[in-house]
Amino acid sequence: MVSENQMKYQFAFATKCDMCGDDVRNHKILGQRLNQSQGFKPKNKIGITTTIVKCSNCKLIYSNPQPIPNSIEDHYGVPADSYWKPHYFHIDEETFSKEIKEIKQLMPIQKGMKALDIGAGIGKTMTVLQMEGFDVYGLEPSEHFRKKAIEKMKINPERLKLSMVEDAEYENNFFDYITFGAVLEHLYSPGGALEKAMKWLKPNGLVHLEVPSSRYLVAKIINFYYKLIGTSFVTNLSPMHNPYHLFEFDLKSFEEHAKKHNYEIAYRKYYVCSIPFFPGFLKPVLNWIMEKTNSGLQITVYLRKKG
Repeated sequence: MVSENQMKYQFAFATKCDMCGDDVRNHKILGQRLNQSQGFKPKNKIGITTTIVKCSNCKLIYSNPQPIPNSIEDHYGVPADSYWKPHYFHIDEETFSKEIKEIKQLMPIQKGMKALDIGAGIGKTMTVLQMEGFDVYGLEPSEHFRKKAIEKMKINPERLKLSMVEDAEYENNFFDYITFGAVLEHLYSPGGALEKAMKWLKPNGLVHLEVPSSRYLVAKIINFYYKLIGTSFVTNLSPMHNPYHLFEFDLKSFEEHAKKHNYEIAYRKYYVCSIPFFPGFLKPVLNWIMEKTNSGLQITVYLRKKG
């Protein structure tokens, strides 16, 4: 893998919001983002920046221009053994268990129903879905991860394509359930990927997403701090460094996208998650505020295709 400060990028300018189609000339510039961790004094660092923008209509946060690496392997071509700790290859009762409970609340699982895991990694979710009775398929863009899924998790190589979702093809109306997990924020066109997934999905089928929220309170606090010290930097996204997040989403991002693509929001939940940097005595207060205002780090969303 190429080190982050040696990566080469092309920069693609957006003309409209990828989720709702709103003209970028209507959008708010939030600030600049470095190609490395910014710390408390980002203006003292040398690097490449891109502009971070927020859609005024659906609240999607994205970088414009969008940095696209010359090779996707520069970002994700990481040997699986160095990326995951050894215990990660073990499946226990907690693995994908929350999601299985959510699926069962939203639709009856019947043996032989077809599921697709987009961004399958080392195949743990595929394995759990198979244990629940699904006929499981997967997509994984990293050759290293796909190899580990086949070797360690015994995933059928014929069911796990080495492909990005943008390049994959399946029959229309083929799957009952599709999961993106923590994937959509890494894609260069999340709206296009969702549109494609909806074509593969059967009527009344579900798409599961876990994405970073553009309402995240901690990001707003850090951005306010950056303004106080006289910089134009923001903490949203990480388009040119790990974990390579290109988008943050609001629930309205999916509501607006749904209007054009024949689905509805079946379930949503905001999660607070861990809070970095802040003193311990502040964390319970911030957690309480985020719980009450739906301004945590992550949103889980289930989308149901209309019949």
